[in-house]
Order: sequence, then structure tokens, then C-alpha cells
Amino acid sequence: MQIILTDTGKRYNREWIFRHFNYTFNPGKAYAITGPNGSGKSTLLQVIAGAIMQTEGKIIYNKETEIKPEQAHKELSIAGPYLELIEEMTALEFLNFHATFKTLTISNPEILKEINLVHASNKQIRYYSSGMKQRLKLAQAFFSNTSVLLLDEPTTNLDEEGIQLYQQLIKKYTTGRLVIISSNDKQEYHFCDEVISIMEFK
Repeated sequence: MQIILTDTGKRYNREWIFRHFNYTFNPGKAYAITGPNGSGKSTLLQVIAGAIMQTEGKIIYNKETEIKPEQAHKELSIAGPYLELIEEMTALEFLNFHATFKTLTISNPEILKEINLVHASNKQIRYYSSGMKQRLKLAQAFFSNTSVLLLDEPTTNLDEEGIQLYQQLIKKYTTGRLVIISSNDKQEYHFCDEVISIMEFK
């Protein structure tokens, strides 16, 4: 799916987080949005995702024909530190629940094997470490059958093994997808085709 932002901006009260953002994100390519902490990278990613509304400008979601903004979520999956897991569920229960909203590309046991959580598949998420929770957040995004993958600081709370896992997921499960990453860490976005500084849109 292609995503086109035209003169897009987001304001909270009187402060513009970003403004006059004009960009076309094309399918099959990877983009990084960079900038200092608190500069608005995550806000921009959430606006692209449709999770929060822009204050001005327009966003067009186009897959062969234009998709209505309220339907675009079907083509988007997102992982970010601010997204909550249902901690009373086990990992298996959570993936089953997630599958009622979005089709998963492989089976739940295969997903848990890919992210090295088979041993904890029947444990409530509340008892997971922060790194285990991050693996599950990444899994629900990577393995959703969507054409767009949005990742906000994807290696947050991951140890060295978890970071290697992230790199493997990128190599194996992003072919043909539009990938947009909000990050200041080059190991998270070194493979991206284009790097966009949010500071250029202040």
C-alpha cells in the first residue's frame, strides 16, 4: 500500500509537533523517521497509523484504489512501547484474540517458536519480563497479514539475543511490505532505503 501525506501537521494546544509534512511512502520500501527524544517521531507514526488524527493536511491510503481512512487499519500493523498487551491472557490466548481482528500469516505455535517463547506460551503475560513482552508486541505486528508494518523503537527492552531476533524478523518477514520505523538507533533502521528527520518539519 502507498501512503501519501500532503501538508500534514499535528498540534497539541498551541504547539506544533510537526507541520507541512509532505511525503510519499511507497510499497516494498523501508523508511526511518529520526529525531531527538520528544521531537514527535512517535506522534508522526501514530498519525500515519490513524491512531490519532492530524490537525491539518491530508493522508491518502492507496492500494490500487484509494482506501477510506477508517478502513486503512486493515492494511496496517504497529508495534510500539505505548501499546499495551492484555496481561491476564497467556501468549497463546493473546494471539488467538489478535487473530479475530487480523489474519496471521503463520500458526500460533510457529509464531511462538519464531520469537523463542514456546516455553512461556501458557504463562500469563503479566509474569513476562519486559523483553518477552516486547517480543510478543513485535510478533503481533510482524505476523499480521498486512501490507504496512509500523515499528516504534522496536528493540526497546530487548537484550542482544532479542536484537538479533528483530534483525531476523526484518530479513524474513518484510519482503514486499511498506516498513516505517521511528528510531534513533541505527541498528534498528540500518537497512532502510530512506531516512527522514522529523526536525525538517517543525
